[in-house]
Amino acid sequence: MEGAVLPIVVFGIVYLAITFELVNKAVAAMLGVMILLALHVIEDHDAVSLIDIETIMLLLGMMSIVVILRKSGVFTLLSVKIAELTQGSPLKILILFSVVTATMSAFLDNVTTVLIIIPIIVELTAGMGLNPRLFVISQAVISNIGGTATLIGDPPNIIIGSKVGLTFNQFAVNLIIPVLVSLVAALLMIWAANREVFRPVNTSLSKLFSIQLLLEKIRLEFLNTPIDPALLAKGLSCLGLAILLFVTQTITKLSPGIVAMLVAMVLFSISKVDVEEMLEEIEWSTLLFFAGLFILVGILEEKGVIEWIAHNVFLRIGDNPYVIVLTVLWVSGIVSGFLDNIPFTITMIPIVQLIMETTSIPHNILWWSLALGACFGGNLTIIGASANIVSIGMAKQSGVKISFLDFMKTSALITLVTLCIASGYLALYLWLSL
Repeated sequence: MEGAVLPIVVFGIVYLAITFELVNKAVAAMLGVMILLALHVIEDHDAVSLIDIETIMLLLGMMSIVVILRKSGVFTLLSVKIAELTQGSPLKILILFSVVTATMSAFLDNVTTVLIIIPIIVELTAGMGLNPRLFVISQAVISNIGGTATLIGDPPNIIIGSKVGLTFNQFAVNLIIPVLVSLVAALLMIWAANREVFRPVNTSLSKLFSIQLLLEKIRLEFLNTPIDPALLAKGLSCLGLAILLFVTQTITKLSPGIVAMLVAMVLFSISKVDVEEMLEEIEWSTLLFFAGLFILVGILEEKGVIEWIAHNVFLRIGDNPYVIVLTVLWVSGIVSGFLDNIPFTITMIPIVQLIMETTSIPHNILWWSLALGACFGGNLTIIGASANIVSIGMAKQSGVKISFLDFMKTSALITLVTLCIASGYLALYLWLSL
């Protein structure tokens, strides 16, 4: 590991800065890269070659599609319709919003989903005299679980799929069962731990009347956004086309990144939106963050640090496939809970590749282990996943403060149970594959 000390120190400082939000995460990652470039640890053209363009294209393409869909007003309309369906029942609010959150997280991404869902759920629950904290936390947790089901649902999956070459269908087929079981388990646990909150409100005429007034207020406030039927039709058609091309990837031979960018550019062309205005809403800081992390981890890989970790940490546990698979799952789950799961996943990919080269574990099981661990583990604390940070931030803007411990009181047990569900699924999967 000659010359590895400086990259390790820089990476460690960047990781801490990202985890504890000392500076903007994109600035932290790119500053780390610039320091290593300035000290000639790596040359600029070599650094650029370490960026996984496939991942960047997939993220940029899906962000573009979502931005145009948001402009059409479809998300506002959807949120209000769900609120009306709940009729003010706390249990219906939990179940209906959770189903929509999980579904949207799987086919858009979980950060976009909570940006849409959290404002309406805070308005609805606070207006009913309920404490919005539980509902905000529940939607953050559900968004991470739902996003685990597909290639495009959660950043760790996007990274794994793009770096390793796994398809949309492979993610959906292999992860849908543990995701659905975990989703049901999470909802049952939230309900069981807070039964008083979910008692029906139809026993009080005054409450029912106030709820109807509240729903009317929400309808008027949130439907100020005009619906553009033409843009809506084009946006949904292009989203459907993207998903169709993801599903038929083995036939078309088009990578997810190319599909996302192709469909996004088609949508920009046919929608006649102000492109510059739309581009301003793209999360460029997230793309810079990913690019910087790819370079930092790539440098560690070139210096032999990743290989050393793989041989001295993971390969020291023996060659029992069950032990290796569950170790990757639980290490990913616990570490992702206390450190952001995006840099952790980028760091783990070359480690898992080395483990796969030296063992005979079949059928990409280690990738599903890493995906389930990173995505489910992200629920452990506020800082474990981007969706958590965004949800808590939006709640705070609405006057709802959620502390680190508040979040963990609801999320920690759910995280452990979902990791146990994933453990059982992976053990059975491995047993059937051997």
